[in-house]
Amino acid sequence: MEKYQFLLFLALILIFTKLFGVITAKVHLPQVVGALIAGVILGPSVLGFIDQNDFLIKISEIGVIMLMFLAGIDTDLEELKHTGPAACLIAAMGVAVPILMCGGAYLLFFADKYDFNTMMKAAFIGVVFAATSVSITVETLNEMGKLKSKVGTALLSAAIIDDIIGIVVLSILTGLGGSDESPIKVVIKILLFFVFTGVVGFIVYRLFKMLSINHSHHRRIAIWALAFCLLMAFCAEKFFGVADITGAYFAGVILCNLTDMRPYVAKKINVASYLFFSPVFFASIGLKTNLREITADVLFFSLALIVTAVAAKIIGCGAAARICRMNSKDSLKVGVGMVARGEVALMVAQKGLSAGYIDEKLLPAIVLTVVVCALVTPVLLKLCYNEKGIKAKE
Repeated sequence: MEKYQFLLFLALILIFTKLFGVITAKVHLPQVVGALIAGVILGPSVLGFIDQNDFLIKISEIGVIMLMFLAGIDTDLEELKHTGPAACLIAAMGVAVPILMCGGAYLLFFADKYDFNTMMKAAFIGVVFAATSVSITVETLNEMGKLKSKVGTALLSAAIIDDIIGIVVLSILTGLGGSDESPIKVVIKILLFFVFTGVVGFIVYRLFKMLSINHSHHRRIAIWALAFCLLMAFCAEKFFGVADITGAYFAGVILCNLTDMRPYVAKKINVASYLFFSPVFFASIGLKTNLREITADVLFFSLALIVTAVAAKIIGCGAAARICRMNSKDSLKVGVGMVARGEVALMVAQKGLSAGYIDEKLLPAIVLTVVVCALVTPVLLKLCYNEKGIKAKE
């Protein structure tokens, strides 16, 4: 790479991600889909303008850490306290069934032996599709005036728990996969991480609460919050063998109940993330997606993974809703509402790539599945409600 060529690369990424983000937003899709498409176009699949390099990898790593911190700080713990057993069961089944089904699809296509390494690869594929991107569902339900319904409330509550369970499972996988230690030692280190998070969280929460009395809207408090996020991400990886994004997520959760400063901190960090780091992260996923090298087995796996990813959420979450005495129609709506995947799926895929448990050749299948899930969720939801238009009911 020439001395200043990275500036051109960054400019192209920002221009293309925002351009395609605007286009996808016009058709009621998340801007992340546009950023993915931009990365695919700029990368070896189409134009070949940009290749992956260490600089972009480091920037995208910071981007994913900031995104997970924002996800944590946006967590509503009060809502979580009032979440009933129905939402907990929907979330648990919505994680377990996709892990089993999507992981099983990987084994069906690519496993020639069932050793530890192969099972870890299957588990990572499963965890990628365990978390739900509920923003698409929220927008669709809001358009139809159904957001405050029984189904809407169950979906929102389940989505919060869904993310937390997914993060915990990812922590276990990264601990097991990134260490030569015995499983018992790995589990102990993961438990120690949560103890560490609890102790540090208690102290840091108190410090930030004191600071927020007089400085809740001061720029330095956002800087300290970001520094805390980065330190938690570092400690998670360095001392406990847990994914850095797990540390970042719980850093956000620790600060999420500080009602005076939370909106200000989230707004300031979101600006930096939105302007620079997140576009680079999502584009980097697209850059790694080389459509020209798709083989027949990857293509068939893509089709199977799409069907499996959609069916797994409908079966898992729908069955859980039915167990909780929802009627058949509402159970189907809950299952369909949990189908959408988005940012978290891509973050987990990134961790799987860096850990060596997701093959880069499978990235097109993952990206395609995420995009298709985002596309079909609003359509299927409206069919479930027998809504043909997008006009909200008064």
